[in-house]
Amino acid sequence: MSKDANAGARRRLTGGGRRGFTDSAAQMNLILFEASEIGAPLARGDVRAKHIVDVLRRREGETFDAGVVNGPRGKGTVRAIGAEALTLEFAWGEPPAALDRIRLIVGLPRPQTARDILRDATTLGVTRLDFVLTEKGEPSYARATLWSDGEWRRQLLAGAAQAFDTRIPEVAVGRTLAETLVGLPASRGRLGLDNYEATRGLSQAGLDATGEVVLAIGPERGWAAGDRAQLRDHGFTLVHLGPRVLRTETAVTAALTLVQARRGRF
Repeated sequence: MSKDANAGARRRLTGGGRRGFTDSAAQMNLILFEASEIGAPLARGDVRAKHIVDVLRRREGETFDAGVVNGPRGKGTVRAIGAEALTLEFAWGEPPAALDRIRLIVGLPRPQTARDILRDATTLGVTRLDFVLTEKGEPSYARATLWSDGEWRRQLLAGAAQAFDTRIPEVAVGRTLAETLVGLPASRGRLGLDNYEATRGLSQAGLDATGEVVLAIGPERGWAAGDRAQLRDHGFTLVHLGPRVLRTETAVTAALTLVQARRGRF
């Protein structure tokens, strides 16, 4: 990728609004709303309205579990079901506790794999996801419509709804591994998954029970020698998930589960 093209692909993703909910068919254990939507009618064509009326079969006066994105959970009440929109009322609980400090760095994968990681890593409670360019990675993945049409955020919301939680991670895509590593805050818990040079398993790694953990997972073709050198230079310990080669999305889920277990969360 040329320097100019690379610069165009780098971004910290933001935004979403109502668009983030319009075409998701994910399981909704918790129906999420943006803060700006509270008090406004919910269009009958919105997937959340369809879920409330057609799946949950709520009628006027009945309640459902609701949450504000990155805010409190509570109960929503259906006050009116019109031809064009639902009228809803909410009662909120306490703001959520902060997420466990787990940051995930992933070599930029193909869009379908990235979708799975966005959703499942959110379900498992990471605070930040960095999808980075690496030596063996495919730079064009950073220009996929996943990152430009808001779908990336819909996957986050689906993951949060599955987890019965309101909190979603920050996401950045298109920076190089080197740029991302330079910007990391100080942390003792830096682990890089590697199938080739790691000499011990992730389950044997020492982890601080409360400090930030930064977990780096290579692209679908793995880390190159230069990537490993950069990780080591920035204090990462290389670890593995056993002798079997896993899909990137499977490795993410397995690694996050082990990290949470080692920190006493499971």
